[in-house]
Amino acid sequence: MFKKIIGFSLINLSICICGFAQDTSSPNLVKYVDPMIGTARMGHTYPGATAPFGMVQLSPDTDTIPYAVNGKYNPDVYKYCAGYQYDDPTIVGFSHTHFSGTGHSDLGDFLVMPTTGKLQMNPGTADKPESGFRSAYSHDNEKAEAGYYKVKLDDHNITAELTATTRVGMHQYTFPESKDAHIILDLMHGIYNYDEKNTWTFVRVENDTLITGYRQSNGWARTRTVYFAMAFSKPFKSYGLQSNEQHVYKGFWRRFDQENNFPEAANEKIRAHFDFDTSEGEKIKIKFSLSSVSTEGALKNMYAETPNWDFEAVKKQTQQQWNKELSKAIVDAGSDGEMTNFYTAMYHSFLGPTVYMDVDGQYKGLDQNIHKADGFTNYTSFSLWDTYRALHPLFNIFQPQRNQEMIKSMLAHYDQSVHKMLPIWSHYANENWCMIGYHSVPVIADAVIKGNADFDVKRALDACVQTANTRYFDGLGYYIDKGYVPEDKSGSSVSKTLEFAYDDWCIAQMAKKLGEEDIYNTFMKRSEHYKNVYDAKLGFMRPKLDDGSWKPDFDPLNTHGQGFIEGNSWNYSLYVPHDPATMIDMMGGKSQFTQHLDSLFSMELPDKYFADTEDISRDGIIGNYVHGNEPSHHVVYLYNWTDAPWKSQDKVRMILKAMYKPASNGLGGNDDFGQMSAWYLFSAMGFYPVAPGSDKYYFGSPAIKSASLRLENGKIFEIEAKGQSNKNVFVKKIELNGVALNSRYITHDQIMNGGKLVYHMSNKPNK
Repeated sequence: MFKKIIGFSLINLSICICGFAQDTSSPNLVKYVDPMIGTARMGHTYPGATAPFGMVQLSPDTDTIPYAVNGKYNPDVYKYCAGYQYDDPTIVGFSHTHFSGTGHSDLGDFLVMPTTGKLQMNPGTADKPESGFRSAYSHDNEKAEAGYYKVKLDDHNITAELTATTRVGMHQYTFPESKDAHIILDLMHGIYNYDEKNTWTFVRVENDTLITGYRQSNGWARTRTVYFAMAFSKPFKSYGLQSNEQHVYKGFWRRFDQENNFPEAANEKIRAHFDFDTSEGEKIKIKFSLSSVSTEGALKNMYAETPNWDFEAVKKQTQQQWNKELSKAIVDAGSDGEMTNFYTAMYHSFLGPTVYMDVDGQYKGLDQNIHKADGFTNYTSFSLWDTYRALHPLFNIFQPQRNQEMIKSMLAHYDQSVHKMLPIWSHYANENWCMIGYHSVPVIADAVIKGNADFDVKRALDACVQTANTRYFDGLGYYIDKGYVPEDKSGSSVSKTLEFAYDDWCIAQMAKKLGEEDIYNTFMKRSEHYKNVYDAKLGFMRPKLDDGSWKPDFDPLNTHGQGFIEGNSWNYSLYVPHDPATMIDMMGGKSQFTQHLDSLFSMELPDKYFADTEDISRDGIIGNYVHGNEPSHHVVYLYNWTDAPWKSQDKVRMILKAMYKPASNGLGGNDDFGQMSAWYLFSAMGFYPVAPGSDKYYFGSPAIKSASLRLENGKIFEIEAKGQSNKNVFVKKIELNGVALNSRYITHDQIMNGGKLVYHMSNKPNK
């Protein structure tokens, strides 16, 4: 048994709660963050407590929707990707790990719920909440801030407050007077849950204030283990561990009463309760720390990051961290609503990828062994099909050091991979293989081309080449041999061909910078494979079959079964971000292409064309332009390659107004780990990285009045939009450091060197 712990004075605590000194020169920008934005639809976001890029994302979960019903996928589970739905009337409890609007999900580890009255050891159901430990709540008694969450649990008359450090979630529950107060720990709970998801759970009651254990699950990550340590500020008077899975063989453990005051349990499905007497207004606090390595690691994290029980101090310190991150852009957006949009987008952009190592640098690797990050912070949760487009380019401006460490984490993944591949979509020491392409490549290439590469770039290039030559991955062998992926051999074939071609161009750019001419030539040739799936007669990208013929019964409006993923041919035919000029010539020249692009935004896409695609909803569509899904995010900026660049300007502003609102239903699609928000931030500042792997950001129309970007290199880049208003959406002239810019883009170096960019705005286009 461990020595009883109440105040954590067992070791010399020279480490303060993870945080930064308050930057007194920065305004309080946390007040503009509204974590509730986007919580009402499709599981976009979660409103709980987390530190920037924190391992712990402590948040309320509002239901227990199963992944499957009667052995079949339950489509209702999709909207619970982040665990919280604004329209739900009850809260089941507060779990410690979440994804921010990923469109698929996992996690939801270690749900904690305080209750009063008769002990109930199941969560109940939404239609009969009184049958379990869940509670009704009201948004009138709910408060969400960066690093803090508060809600009144009406059925139990308990006020719940949450905050967090990087690796520790801190709970504070204010109880009424009760002889039957309980805190439930549910290890059965999970997001996208099903009966077999837990492969094993283990709990030890170390003493009357300390619990340790772990959860192993088989989900999106098929072999995931998370360890925990849970400390109470007050000793419990009794407890119980309930195993909810029966086994034929029980060994000699059967001689014990294992459910009442017995100090350990091991089973697939465990729930525990800890019982207290409470006085009116008494606060019981919990510190809940995580580790991928061991319960000892979880305890070390707890000691280091929360050495005392001062909830307000932890909250203040975490909000200071958030203010430091948000203060990297001091913005005047023109109104409180637009300020909320901007800083909430920054908040969403800095939720992940998440730190994935203990305070001593240890973490579980892809090979399921324990590794130590040497000279870098290890990160996990790489939603790369989404985030390579704008989030990682945003990091190269606002978070360059973190982005380097994320790339080092990807290279560590590569070293530990039995496939010798960079991450596709990885989290918690697992590759889940979600989505298409090999989009670690543009993240690495973008950093290399922009000079933000404090890592072995030659080794990184070799890893990119090896990944791009893994023939058994997702139709890649066909792509290498034939120059396209055949639809009858591998579905979503056109999307794969187009995205492989772009990734190959990124490899070529790295090779060129490193003087690797053979690699450059090979991958530049591969980068032209997009031409092989263009049907010149129809004017659209179209799936080919293995015999070289076009797939029959093709409909460029349909998002289902046409060779594309999360998009139709109208949108995906524009996905040649690395070579727009050739694509435009191929599609009939600038004039015809401009008309085509105009039609995309003005035509209507009937619901029947995306009815079978749950990732696409009416909320994220303008005309036939699908902003709620990432393949279209660069499209509005393609006017810069035509004779009408001004046509992007009013459309950018239209998208910003339509897809981003300071409301619970304020996002037009899944935030996808920050990609939607990163698009907003770039576009609000007036420029966008059309092709990561290039050093260019193409102009649109700024939606802010001014911004001061405080760069990590100590320089300041200022943005001013003179005359900017809801009517003045067109750019008349752009000046950089007082000199008129004639280009349609700004380079990365021009931003990072500091200076001032001035837009002169007008209500008339500059033709």
